[in-house]
Amino acid sequence: MKFIFLEPFFGGSHRNFAEGLISHSKHEIDLYTLPARFWKWRMRGAALYFAKKIPPLENYDGLIATDLMSLSDLKALCSPSCPPSLVYFHENQLTYPLAPGEARDFQFGFTDITTALAADRVLFNSQTHFDAFFSSLPGFLTMMPEYEPKWVVDAIRQKAGALHPGCQFPAKQSVLAGFPLQKDTPPLIIWNHRWEFDKNPADFFDALDAILEQNLDFRLALLGENFQMVPKEFIAARQRYGRRVVHYGHEDSREKYCEWLRLGSIVISTAKQENFGISVVEAVRHGCIPLLPNRLSYPEIIPHDYHADVLYQDQADLVDKLALLISNYARFETLRQNLAEAMERFAWGNLIDQYDDELEKLTRINS
Repeated sequence: MKFIFLEPFFGGSHRNFAEGLISHSKHEIDLYTLPARFWKWRMRGAALYFAKKIPPLENYDGLIATDLMSLSDLKALCSPSCPPSLVYFHENQLTYPLAPGEARDFQFGFTDITTALAADRVLFNSQTHFDAFFSSLPGFLTMMPEYEPKWVVDAIRQKAGALHPGCQFPAKQSVLAGFPLQKDTPPLIIWNHRWEFDKNPADFFDALDAILEQNLDFRLALLGENFQMVPKEFIAARQRYGRRVVHYGHEDSREKYCEWLRLGSIVISTAKQENFGISVVEAVRHGCIPLLPNRLSYPEIIPHDYHADVLYQDQADLVDKLALLISNYARFETLRQNLAEAMERFAWGNLIDQYDDELEKLTRINS
């Protein structure tokens, strides 16, 4: 069958997801995109752009879109030719944290709501994300001074589900071959998240400072994408940690990026917002031992047997666990191997049948 995929923010996890789905699906999927910038304007206007740029929709069996576009606007502009539609929510504007000094614009939350209502199928990238959205939705609606449309909660829920995004690494083949545990150099700590406020780099660098105060050493690779100005925390860290910083900035080459992950020892997240965590899953699959907050999506993606080892409760617990890892890293080879194997379930090769099944069911909605 033939589908059209509209991605108004083609970068980061959005790009990773779109390219992975298209390259693994047995169906033909045509992709139309806009660059990964100005997300607020994408939500306001991407539908207007796509309505005039995409081929006739009657040529397709189904439409795929993500949350940073108003599907209701697109369907109003393209109706009645629009085929059954699936929206994949990477994030939502009901629960997304605000940047310092920013006031919430509630219109974006309502765009999420009307997009979900306009879709025939809604998928969230984790059960954690699904639960957060539906926990927040009733309270969000009560902000209206009158005529609250409480019916929308059940209307969206009855066509919604959760399905983890695939990750672009081998489904079966070991990715650790040729990259044994590094024992003769200080452990390499990986930051491969976006360089933005919601990933909370301040707490990450505070933890590293606490490690240095204990006279423990490390190396540091600052990877990850940055869509705006370089945050001051990263500029200061490059100066403060000096020779310990062995890489600074986004690595455009996928091959070289994966090589950094295989060379890595520890991946840390201090995020305030994470609905799935592709960067963490990729790093763990390639051999990094994770240290993650015991909240957000992390308890969902890390097997329960390892929660006590790698999920921390607060900043002090993060520092304690990090100090233990750095001091005794060679003792954790079994943990490293087991966690890498556990991430295999997120490979596109192991998830694509579920996605193709979703697409096939989508085409039967109006038949």
